[in-house]
Amino acid sequence: MNTMLRKSVLGIAGLAFTGGVFAGPIAAHADAGPVEGKPVAVAVQADKPDTAKLIPHGVQGAQSKITLNDEQTANAKAIIAATKKAGLPERAAVISIATSLQESKLENLGHLGDKNDHDSLGLFQQRPSSGWGTPEQITDPEYSTLAFEKGLKQVDGWQDMPLTEAAQTVQVSAYPDAYAQWEQQAADIVAQHWNS
Repeated sequence: MNTMLRKSVLGIAGLAFTGGVFAGPIAAHADAGPVEGKPVAVAVQADKPDTAKLIPHGVQGAQSKITLNDEQTANAKAIIAATKKAGLPERAAVISIATSLQESKLENLGHLGDKNDHDSLGLFQQRPSSGWGTPEQITDPEYSTLAFEKGLKQVDGWQDMPLTEAAQTVQVSAYPDAYAQWEQQAADIVAQHWNS
């Protein structure tokens, strides 16, 4: 029995040694430390704003959409930049862009003569006679956005309101429900350009 036990122990030791010989060199290279080489480029999409933040209430009613030209896209980007400058969240940019889509189709409008609503100008159709600023200020996209958002910040609970209600409280439009139709496109624009 003693001989049998010795043979078993030696057999197990032999297996362990053989396994160590075969696994040893592989295991030794596994802990070699960091591998030298060039980093691999991985395409990572910049984080897009959360849809729940952009459209917290879901869109209301039928949605409109227009194809933007370069000028309109630049104006949308200017609204986003001004919103960031004001320290406001993505939702404020959605409300601002939807308002501008309704008021001017994101075109920085000058005086339109008889077609004009009184003396309304710029992206938001703001009126110098109502205290929004000078014509030069109102037709500056950054200034007009900051002026609109200053009014928005004065609306208690604007963050929790449906878009059309928040926009209307600032704009006091004859068509208070018209802003809602632009919410999806405004959210899409903000999602596309917020981090670009």
